[in-house]
Amino acid sequence: MMQYRKFGNTGVSISALGFGCMRLPEVEENGTFHVDYEKSNEMLRRAAELGVNYFDTAYFYCHADSEVAVGKALKPIRDKVYISTKCPMENVHSREDYRRLLEDSLRKLDTDYIDFYHFWAINKKVFDEKIMGLSLIDEALKAKAEGKIRHISFSFHDDPSVIQYILEKAPEMETMLVQYNMLDRKNEEMIAFAASRGVGVVAMGPVGGGRLAAPTALGEKIANNASLSTYELAFRFVLGNPNISCALSGMQTLSMVEQNVAVAEQSGNLTKEDFDNMTKALEDLHKFSELYCTGCGYCQPCPKGINIPRIFADYTYYNVYGLSETAKKDFSAYENGTEDQAPGATSKDCVNCGYCERKCPQHLSIRSELKRVEEVLRSL
Repeated sequence: MMQYRKFGNTGVSISALGFGCMRLPEVEENGTFHVDYEKSNEMLRRAAELGVNYFDTAYFYCHADSEVAVGKALKPIRDKVYISTKCPMENVHSREDYRRLLEDSLRKLDTDYIDFYHFWAINKKVFDEKIMGLSLIDEALKAKAEGKIRHISFSFHDDPSVIQYILEKAPEMETMLVQYNMLDRKNEEMIAFAASRGVGVVAMGPVGGGRLAAPTALGEKIANNASLSTYELAFRFVLGNPNISCALSGMQTLSMVEQNVAVAEQSGNLTKEDFDNMTKALEDLHKFSELYCTGCGYCQPCPKGINIPRIFADYTYYNVYGLSETAKKDFSAYENGTEDQAPGATSKDCVNCGYCERKCPQHLSIRSELKRVEEVLRSL
């Protein structure tokens, strides 16, 4: 049975699994993409039948058609579900833009109100210059008073400390959406801070962008359960955090919906003690590996541009988590470059200045370790 959790101080309870609507099936017609409404209707309504009541979309998802698809599918059950969407801050240059974009989303969703309206993907600069600089909180409060939105929210991409800054400067924020999974726990402390202030927290990326879908032996190492798949473990970890209300998963097929619901139903029953034990096992697994890089970034910036934390993180994927293919692909993309990214500097570019080693809190022999782990990653 689906688990439901109190969503901060909003007064509502949402399903432990949320439906991320950024990967709905699409079709192409005359060079234009749009959502396959027949398939998306089936997926979204089946999710609701199975107990999912939190559906997250955004203005530009699925070639700007996700909101339309979500609106079509959920219209018959609108009063039984919560719809979350997002205001694209790159398109906001005035107070009037916020209202214009909100009205666009309401029209596309074919609804009179949005339950959780997010300032989308904000960082400190956007918060200071646009949200505070243009008095957008006042605009959001006005829209809330008019019944066009029910709750003021934000999704976040910046240094974790900025979360505290945002919540202290704008206490009107009621919920937030942040990255959180076993491989990326940097927001964990601020998630607890937000929860302590009554802010509801939704975790995006619970399976690490698919990295935690690969089979590993982590179930036995972390949860003392050899039969537990890495995918299940990932959900169990996120939903085991008592400060998380919902794990948001982008789903592309009906079978994925049914699989994720089944996993979430099992994962939502963990006690705080279970979560604490898993957290300790994760930390011990990392701490007692032969290369204990915490990813603190104190070694940056390297004068030659070597992204030391990223290279060491790739090695951690392989060495600690058993994610060999992920480690190989990410390091290759870094070293050789991609369409969107130039090749990155490696140990061959090092000039032995020693800056990184003087700054490292773990006192790692970074220069020699870089050479070693790069060779390992190239051989995978």
